[in-house]
Amino acid sequence: MSFQKFDDPAGDADHPVRLAQLRARLAADGVDGFIVPRADVHQGEYVADADARLAWLTGFTGSAGFAIVTADRAGVFIDGRYRVQVKAQVDLAHFTPVPWPETRPSDWLRDALPAGGRLGFDPWLHTRQEIETLEKALADSGIGLIAMDHNPLDVIWTDRPAPPAGRARAHDEVVAGETAADKRARLAAQLRQDGQAAALLTLPDSISWLLNIRGSDLPKNPIVQSFAVLSDDGHLALFADPAKFDDTLRAHLGNQVAILHPEGLAPALLDLEGPVRIDPATAPEAAFRLLESAGTQIARASDPAILPKARKNAAELDGMRAAHLRDGVAMVRLLAWLDAQDPADLTEIAVVEKLESLRRDAGITDISFDTICGAGPNAALPHYRVTRATDRRLAAGEVLLIDSGGQYPDGTTDITRTLPLGGEPLPDAVAPYTAVLRGMIAISRARFPQGVSGGHIDALARQFLWSHGLDYDHGTGHGVGAALCVHEGPVRISRVSTLPLEEGMILSNEPGYYREGAFGIRIENLIAVAPAPSEAGRTLLGFETLTLCPIDTRLIDLAALSRDEVEWLDAYHAQVRQALSPHLDDDTRGWLDEATRPLGPSSS
Repeated sequence: MSFQKFDDPAGDADHPVRLAQLRARLAADGVDGFIVPRADVHQGEYVADADARLAWLTGFTGSAGFAIVTADRAGVFIDGRYRVQVKAQVDLAHFTPVPWPETRPSDWLRDALPAGGRLGFDPWLHTRQEIETLEKALADSGIGLIAMDHNPLDVIWTDRPAPPAGRARAHDEVVAGETAADKRARLAAQLRQDGQAAALLTLPDSISWLLNIRGSDLPKNPIVQSFAVLSDDGHLALFADPAKFDDTLRAHLGNQVAILHPEGLAPALLDLEGPVRIDPATAPEAAFRLLESAGTQIARASDPAILPKARKNAAELDGMRAAHLRDGVAMVRLLAWLDAQDPADLTEIAVVEKLESLRRDAGITDISFDTICGAGPNAALPHYRVTRATDRRLAAGEVLLIDSGGQYPDGTTDITRTLPLGGEPLPDAVAPYTAVLRGMIAISRARFPQGVSGGHIDALARQFLWSHGLDYDHGTGHGVGAALCVHEGPVRISRVSTLPLEEGMILSNEPGYYREGAFGIRIENLIAVAPAPSEAGRTLLGFETLTLCPIDTRLIDLAALSRDEVEWLDAYHAQVRQALSPHLDDDTRGWLDEATRPLGPSSS
């Protein structure tokens, strides 16, 4: 178990020196600029220490963003979640935060580079879709994109950590609900139907799902870092460090899965017979170039595992429900403990450590992401991660936001609760807290026809904030894996999502509001898309709430809630009380009874 560390790995380095070294290297390589993404060769959200190039260069440790370095500029492109964090982490005398996507990289580059400028990039760290989009945007600028055969940043990073080499393990087929052989056969049949000879899989969570394996290459994400080529006859070549696989796991994989060293991927791509299915949205540009250099026919299509993985089967859903029951016990024990403490005796780190110990008691194998535990102004940072340097002592009258989750053998959890400290609500937080809660309830109660996407659903969560002139700068929900990655594509609840929601998909439901320098609010449950009742005979879908934990009622303006909203909250709390009470000691059960006490009909 790795659990959370509270150091700031990028905070004590001399980043301006590294920036000067990179500029010298770019000049030696004959390019005028270079893109530094927060990505590895698999394009995942989380990267190993060996691939944390953006943090190493700039100091910025957020989960999304990139830098573009030229001879006289270094822009760090960040979205709305990180506008405050980036200013605290980068040396503003040398790095300039750039609001993105409001500022397009192409517009920034047109001003930063002269016509004829050469912008280098590492083709293993960008998707084909990314590069095509940038090339199109720069088409009439005279700026050329140069795919480099080496990463100049890696040349100057002389003490770069070794790549991860965590052991892989089998994932219980009872929990998976389908054998790996059946999954491979199902996807191979789809390849044959589409006239494709093979598919290149580049996403480790897709490969881990397909083969019913889990790994320890990345903290908190139980994936095996790997590439794979699936043939239309169901055979699979797995490109991963062979040392990760013991004899038991090799027997689990069977003789139709060949384990090959990662260095064998490029030669294998050159030898493939087409058409080869490859996803321009997730596969690296370098893979396309290798196939194209061999004259291999390419079939541009989505990762063949990505949607089957998102549609959880009955066993996976049962595992997620079981994990959320155990997680709910841990969360209620934490909340009861918190209410019994004097806030002034606690710090953010103390709360994180207490929650991790309770989740260990509940049987986690790891946390599912670094716990976000922010008090007062720290809660206004949507992706705040407490460090020894930022650790804040709690204080009565403030708001505490805790966003956390666990990895269990049978499921993955992610939950956020916002609490008034000292029992007294912060007056300014009542109206936005109530609006956030109403948005979360609106999604929980939603019913919709087939074909509706997360982009349609997103506005349900924001409508009450919008009525106050408020909003938040992150999506309302992300996909969640079953005993896999807590952030799982491609499904999400976001205004930019067009993917239809389907039965079995699991998402987060987490509207929020953040007032810089004051407080932050987020309420999050996990929900599963499920059939919904329909009086008119039309097939409808809705959501089953998986998370089992009371929602704090002390910040609610009860008069602002409708009768239906109060009834939903009371019914949810009754479900939580019934599910968790048998697993609690008497004192905690008493706390839960009070925390889930019915609110009754509102005055509206």
